[in-house]
Amino acid sequence: MNLLRVAFRNVFRNRRRSMITMAAILIGTVAVLLVGAMISFITLDFQSAVIRRNGHLTVYKNGYFEFGAGNSAAYGIADYEAVLAVVRNDPVLRPLTRLATPVQEVLGLAGNYQANRSKPFFGEGIVPKDHVEMARWDDFGLHTAGSPKAELPADPQSGVLGFGLGRILGLCEPLHIPNCHAAPTEDPVKATSGTAEPQIQSITALQEQDAGEGRDATRDSPHRPRIDLLAATAGGAPNVVSLNVDHAEFQGSKTVDDNFAMMHLELAQQLVYGRGEHKVTAIVLQLHHSASMPVARARLQQIFAAHGLPLEVRDFAELTPLYPQVLAFFAFLFSFVVIVLATIVLFTVVNTMSMVVMERVDEIGTVRALGLQRSSIRWQFLLEGCLLGALGATAGVAVACGIALGVNSSELTWSPPTAGGQVPLKLLISGTLAAGTWLVLVLLASVASLLPANRAARMNIVDALRHV
Repeated sequence: MNLLRVAFRNVFRNRRRSMITMAAILIGTVAVLLVGAMISFITLDFQSAVIRRNGHLTVYKNGYFEFGAGNSAAYGIADYEAVLAVVRNDPVLRPLTRLATPVQEVLGLAGNYQANRSKPFFGEGIVPKDHVEMARWDDFGLHTAGSPKAELPADPQSGVLGFGLGRILGLCEPLHIPNCHAAPTEDPVKATSGTAEPQIQSITALQEQDAGEGRDATRDSPHRPRIDLLAATAGGAPNVVSLNVDHAEFQGSKTVDDNFAMMHLELAQQLVYGRGEHKVTAIVLQLHHSASMPVARARLQQIFAAHGLPLEVRDFAELTPLYPQVLAFFAFLFSFVVIVLATIVLFTVVNTMSMVVMERVDEIGTVRALGLQRSSIRWQFLLEGCLLGALGATAGVAVACGIALGVNSSELTWSPPTAGGQVPLKLLISGTLAAGTWLVLVLLASVASLLPANRAARMNIVDALRHV
């Protein structure tokens, strides 16, 4: 106790130097905490965005993950409603699962033949109510979901396009796509060759003409433009359906945005399977909490094995390779920042404590002559360095928490890569991050004091007493 009291008094014998040292530790603490808080927020926000779109776990037919992209229809899950019933009614999965919903993937050609434009697309058939509910998931309490997802109308032929696909198909005006410019009316290839190709007529329009049917009022509405989707069925035959585009949404990536279409599950099944048995590509499970994933995945595998179902389970990290890469990048970035700041703090404390030892050589010789042990001298300077680190780190934690509270209360926004617009910006300083940073910096200051403390403890009493 006496050592601690003396060490505390010695810390403030030269207040200016001690304050500068503690300021360096404070700045290092604040920098580490704010970088860590930002990385924590971005990581959790990215995870939330992925889970809102893809769920936690996805069930596929065996082999789809490796080979299904080439022919998704061949890997459809038959009798999927029975599989859904088993999953939803399982006593282990039911309390863990927020919702389970089927999804059908579609690949084909989208055409707006009134504008003489077409584009290959990929899309999803979804249950609209489930899709909207998935977008509300916020287990981490970030409140960064952005604008709520608009549910598709009850019309089973309605759908949504990405901004880019809508622009390419010439639907800028009817879909009210922002910053959208109409494409040139003349194809450069045709202008160069000097040959004109006949206008392509909508396949569904030809069908209506053959059947003697006209378009209904909904399809003629300028607010509900219609496009045609052409794809090969599971049997290899061409098939076409009509899609009434309700609106367009930004998909967060230009590649996806230029190719994506979303529709009702029934319409996607009609396009892919025609009059055959309607299957689904996947069953998506969204859990209440991400921490439940290992338990839920193990239980799904047990259920499939017990029922002899040829199904496999993949988590969102496997389906989104970018996610673990982002985590690894931020871990490297945080480690780099910590190493740089730790090096600065280390040399600052070493310099300060070395100056303290040099100024107190006479004092060290005196107390050693009075019988104070070398170990007591060593502990004296170690405690002084530890106190410098503790005081600076404590002040740094307080300042960083104040800055984080101010940022979180200021309603600042930013545009992360995973969102289609502005979302709230938050700094998340967890108790683990604050305590870990404080402990590391205190230990670092103590270690930095070890070399000057050893030098002081090894001083010769006579040499120290005659030091001028």
